[in-house]
Amino acid sequence: MDKSKLEPLFPDPYFVGDKDTELELWPLFKQEVTGLNLVGYIYESINYSSIPGFMGIPYNLLVVMDTEGGFLDVRVLFHREPMFVGGVGEKPMFEFVEQYKGLSLMHNIKFNDNQGQRKPSDGKNTYLDGISGATASIRILNQTLLSSALKVARAKLGFGAGKDPDLIAKIDMELFTDMNWLSLIEQGLIRKVSITNSQVEELFTETRAAEIDEIAKQYPNELLTELYVMDLAIPTVGRNLLSPTSWEFLQDNLETGDHAILVVSTGRYSFVHDKTLRGGISDRILLRQEGLPIEMRDFDFSERVDLYNPEYTVKLPARLQKADWMVYRVIDTSGIDIALPLDFEFSISRGDDIVYLPTITKSFNFRYTVPEAYYFEPDSANKTWVSIWQKRQWDLTILAAGLIVLCVVLLRPKFVMAQPKHLQIFRTCYLVFTLFFIGWYAQGQLSIVNITGTIQSLMAGGNLNFFLYDPMTLVLWAFVIPTFFIWGRGAFCGWLCPFGALQELSARILARLNLQTFEPSPKLDRILKKLKYLLLFAILVAAFISPVWTDRLVEIEPFKTSITLYFTRYWPFVLWAVFAVLASTFIYKGYCRYLCPLGAVMAILGKFRLLNWLPRRDECGSPCQLCKKSCAYESINRDGSIDYDECFQCLDCVEIYESDQRCVPLILEKRNGRKLKKVGSEALIASSTL
Repeated sequence: MDKSKLEPLFPDPYFVGDKDTELELWPLFKQEVTGLNLVGYIYESINYSSIPGFMGIPYNLLVVMDTEGGFLDVRVLFHREPMFVGGVGEKPMFEFVEQYKGLSLMHNIKFNDNQGQRKPSDGKNTYLDGISGATASIRILNQTLLSSALKVARAKLGFGAGKDPDLIAKIDMELFTDMNWLSLIEQGLIRKVSITNSQVEELFTETRAAEIDEIAKQYPNELLTELYVMDLAIPTVGRNLLSPTSWEFLQDNLETGDHAILVVSTGRYSFVHDKTLRGGISDRILLRQEGLPIEMRDFDFSERVDLYNPEYTVKLPARLQKADWMVYRVIDTSGIDIALPLDFEFSISRGDDIVYLPTITKSFNFRYTVPEAYYFEPDSANKTWVSIWQKRQWDLTILAAGLIVLCVVLLRPKFVMAQPKHLQIFRTCYLVFTLFFIGWYAQGQLSIVNITGTIQSLMAGGNLNFFLYDPMTLVLWAFVIPTFFIWGRGAFCGWLCPFGALQELSARILARLNLQTFEPSPKLDRILKKLKYLLLFAILVAAFISPVWTDRLVEIEPFKTSITLYFTRYWPFVLWAVFAVLASTFIYKGYCRYLCPLGAVMAILGKFRLLNWLPRRDECGSPCQLCKKSCAYESINRDGSIDYDECFQCLDCVEIYESDQRCVPLILEKRNGRKLKKVGSEALIASSTL
């Protein structure tokens, strides 16, 4: 963007100023009765925050922020998010972004869960309506907006300076030590500041307010005030100074990253005075960090504590029982970094009671530094995606349990073959788990878009951090990649692909209609199986040269329509997805076997398999052809060997191999009383050991 492109977007009475000489932004003015007044700044998010999206390319937002950190306007200039490119379309994204107007950096923004449980905004949180199936994409957009806005606010609006907002130090909430008031002071968790009359007198030296304080002149060494400053959000401080109920209340009312600064004062000059506003900002004690002001707002904690116990107060020493105290809240988005010193200014005024002498104010400065043991500093990889993982810990736990079960069965297939029907029961249950939990609920469908996004991100000089915003996808890839070396492609294609599960379950249901099926000849089958490699080649070439054609070609995958969007999409996409599902009734898993570009990737990577782990006998293929005839995937050769590139590891052939009622060689063995030679048993034992 440049000024000529921005001016049509902001017609009269607005006026776009010249680009800032130091920063990538433009001032926005408004013509009013009093003249041309600055109302905010216009900037592009790409210049301040470049979090990669799912195609590896960041959003670029046009943001107009007022002088208080509020959002006057937010627009999407550019994106390559698959969900909004041919998915649900861009309209829901534009409607989502509209919700930011009127909000500010001071709001704690959260999203409704799209499960019909909309939460109203309150004093603590502001809830935006999300987009079904696009949770990770809107979180990346949200983080892009807030991260870029905070950097601009720090530079132009006086917000706290310092590090990347995602990398500031966090309080260690697990560390607690039982201490009394004196110990807290000795450990540096409470900052004590004693200000004598003579020190204050020095501040006013050479001013008209010098030597007008008669008490100070008479008692120069006595205290004017004694201040104590501490952060109640630190467990060792808060839990020692609050009752368990009040500590719990404090935790419930502070967001992650917020701080609760307790200020206590005694003496004849307090930070609290008659004009102190409840719920307001103190005008006598100010907080700065790295030279920039940070807002401290009265948390109204004393009134809140009274809700639990009218007699309760902070556990202060006996001599401070009548001292003034207030708790100030510092919100996370103000940019406070607990690893850096907190600089306080205590303002002292003179001259209020003298008509002919204007008030003169001086500041007594002191510093509060939290000991290193009580916080930790995230490394460069520890971004705000951490909170997303924390919120999905139960989903990830269930997924991990499911993956462990699958490993046990693939390593010890006899576990589910004690009875003929056990395998089919287990497989059906697992496919239901894959479709409903991994796919439709947890949105864990792997996709060729993961591959093209990786390529385009690396080509653009970016990284793969966008995967961190989608925990289910990342965990599934972390599991699937090692399985290539053990089982080949089948662990994913046969068990963990939600769309594959949808095809198989649908085919089983429709099979009851006794519809005529079609099975290609061996020659035609070999030809059709090469199609997926051609499609993969075309998509990879497009990924290197044309993002637009990449977006078009990846639509060969019906995953987005059927799994991510629950078939709620433009009718051509829905028609294709329904066709791909129904076609499996006539050609078993036809899409998976012949068209799936992700399946082609899995087959290629599966060539790194170290073991031929499916057991075979000398008689397999010569003369027995039962397993070949029974294999719905046509992945067993005439000589009895397994074509692991096309094997989905459904374990049907293993069930036949182990059955003395179905396996012809075993039946003959029982009849003739001779022992058959097993081929590949060593590999089976080795894989079982793994």
